[in-house]
Formats: sequence, C-alpha cells, structure tokens
Amino acid sequence: MKIQQNIEEKIRSSLVPSHLEVINESHMHNVPPGSESHFKLVIVSPAFDELSRIQRHQKVNGILAHELKNDIHALSMETLTAPEWEKRDGKTMASPQCHGGSSGGSQDEPKDDT
Repeated sequence: MKIQQNIEEKIRSSLVPSHLEVINESHMHNVPPGSESHFKLVIVSPAFDELSRIQRHQKVNGILAHELKNDIHALSMETLTAPEWEKRDGKTMASPQCHGGSSGGSQDEPKDDT
C-alpha cells in the first residue's frame, strides 16, 4: 500500500481536494497479487476551476511524475470541480474490465508457424 499512500499524500497536499478516491485496480489486471500498478483517481478540487480536462490531467501527471515513471503502469482519472461533482450526484464512471493477455501473448495474435 506504499504507492497508493504516496499518491494520496501528494494529491492531498498539492490539490487540497474536497473529495479524493485513490483506487488500486491492479487486481483487475494480469499482475501478481498485492501489486500496486493500476490506479483510478477521482479528484474534486478547486484547483481545477478554469482548467480544461487536459490541463487537469497534465497537472495530476506532473504531481505524480515520479510514480508514473517508476511505479505506475496505468492511471485513469476523473478530475472534477465541485459543481461538476454535484451535477453527477457523486457518481463515478465504472472502470472497464482488463482485456490484456497473459505473459504468453494474446490469443488474437497471429502465430508464426515458419
């Protein structure tokens, strides 16, 4: 839980969110048990006022630059202002199921029988 805690601490101190969810979704992927490689963030912060969605994501990516470079394989995020969050009634989007293959390759990949 070290990476998840680091993410939460960095986001809290940098963006001072009114709502924050740091969800480890690694269990939904083909990784060893206990992994911390796939995360979903739901962040509601006044720091996002007047920023486009791309600018919000760039801001979060900058805060988590070290983790993205060294620890995190995948990061999804919902970055919202308080009015946007209220309009959604506090509902988040469901994460899709992983379609990644095992280390043996995807069944959809053509085989080289030469």
